[in-house]
Order: sequence, then C-alpha cells, then structure tokens
Amino acid sequence: MEDKMSSKLKLYGFNNLTKSLSFNIYDVCYAKTEREQKDYISYIDEQYNSERLTKILCNVTEMIGAHVLNISHQDYEPQGASVTILLSEDQMYCARSESGEVFRREIVNKGDTTVAHLDKSHVTVHTYPEYHPDTSIATFRVDIDVATCGEITPLSTLDYLVGSFDSDIITMDYRVRGFTRAIDGSKLFMDHKITSIQEYINDATLRNYDAIDVNVYQSNIFHTKMLIKDLDLQNYLFKTDVYELPPKTRLDITQSLRQEMIEIFSGTNVF
Repeated sequence: MEDKMSSKLKLYGFNNLTKSLSFNIYDVCYAKTEREQKDYISYIDEQYNSERLTKILCNVTEMIGAHVLNISHQDYEPQGASVTILLSEDQMYCARSESGEVFRREIVNKGDTTVAHLDKSHVTVHTYPEYHPDTSIATFRVDIDVATCGEITPLSTLDYLVGSFDSDIITMDYRVRGFTRAIDGSKLFMDHKITSIQEYINDATLRNYDAIDVNVYQSNIFHTKMLIKDLDLQNYLFKTDVYELPPKTRLDITQSLRQEMIEIFSGTNVF
C-alpha cells in the first residue's frame, strides 16, 4: 500500500473515496456586565456574518482546487449565520456582484461527474455566539464541515481556516469513507498518507497550542484537539483596558477564562 501511494494512483473508473473534515473553533471573551455581553454578541455576529463567511468558504474552495456549484447563506435573529456551498471538480466561470466580488460560480459543462458530486462535495459553516449573565464569559463557536469525493482533500485548508477566526480551542475530525479500485480491481481504502491531522498544520501554528490526538487508524478516523497555550488577557477583554484592573482582578479573570477553555477542551464540567 505504501508503494502505491508514493506515486499517482491508477484507478479503475472514478475515485469513490469520500473525505470529510469537521471541526469546531471556539473564541472565549470576558464581558463583565450583561450589556457588555450583548454588545460582544452583536460585535462578533457582525464580524462573522454570512457575507464574510461566504468569502472565507469561497477561498477554501479555491485552495482545494474545487469549484462552486451553488451557494446558500443566511443570517439569523437574534444571532448566528450559516453558509452552505456545493462543490464540483468541473470547470466553472465566475459571476460577480455589483461590488465586483465573487460570490457565486455557474457551471459550464454539466456532465456525469458533476451529478455524482452534488450530494457528496460541500462546505458548510454555522456560527453560535452565546453568553450567560452569571458567568461574565461569552463564547463564539464556529462549526465547519468540508466533505469531498474524488481526489480533492480538505486537509490543506486547515491553516487558513484556523487563522480566519480567533481560535482558542479547536476540535477536528477527519475521516475517509468507502473505497475505490485500483486498475487491477483491488480495493483501496485510502489514497494518501496520514498518521495525524497535525501533519497538515503549520509548525508555527502548532507551537501556540497544546494538542492531543485520538486516532483509529484501521477505520481511517483521525481526531485532534488543540488548546491555546498563552493567554494575553488584553485580547480577551471586551471594552476594558487591562491596566484599569487591579492585579487581583486580572488574576481572577485569567483563571475564569482558563477554566472555561479547559472545560470546553475536555468536554466536561471540570470546575
């Protein structure tokens, strides 16, 4: 298998492997009063509205060498947004909005390959801003799913997606499903080398996080969790200057933020 994957695979027919990358990104913020918490939610909701999310996902599409078939996007009340993009490997042309920016691409050649991709290749994002008035902590969660079939793999987009958001905690799952056939008829359940999702993340990015893996190699399932190492308090204060706070208050806030991050990272109410 290793020799087969060292060069381009010769397949019988279409590559039927489905590759899916799902991850959650969390941003944590300290907002003392309920008014500040609501203002933070409004701010983050505007920063990551459906228009900006659409641009991010269109960039992801270009990075993985796919093309946009269709875009659906929606902003919600009181907060949150969703974007879904259908992908294809076929050639497309670009349609531009009145402002000159690309939001949608129409298909040129409608072939069998495109039809085969319609229900399998897609990129979706959903946002979930939330807060609780008793904790002074507000969080912003982004759920992103990239599912592709054929030769396209979503792993090359990880650095870009992590950098597109304020990422304090990241949970990632990558799975390869199904099988395709080599030219001799033998089944291939994987068409690229991978031992960890971390292999596809830049070293400079990884140095900022504590990361752990939980992988099931025989099932082609890979799971990685990352927690930001250093906490610069000023970056987590909303409408407050860190130098306005006494040292004891700074320490208490830092501890509250770190506890919130640890609980999200572990998926358990630890404290």
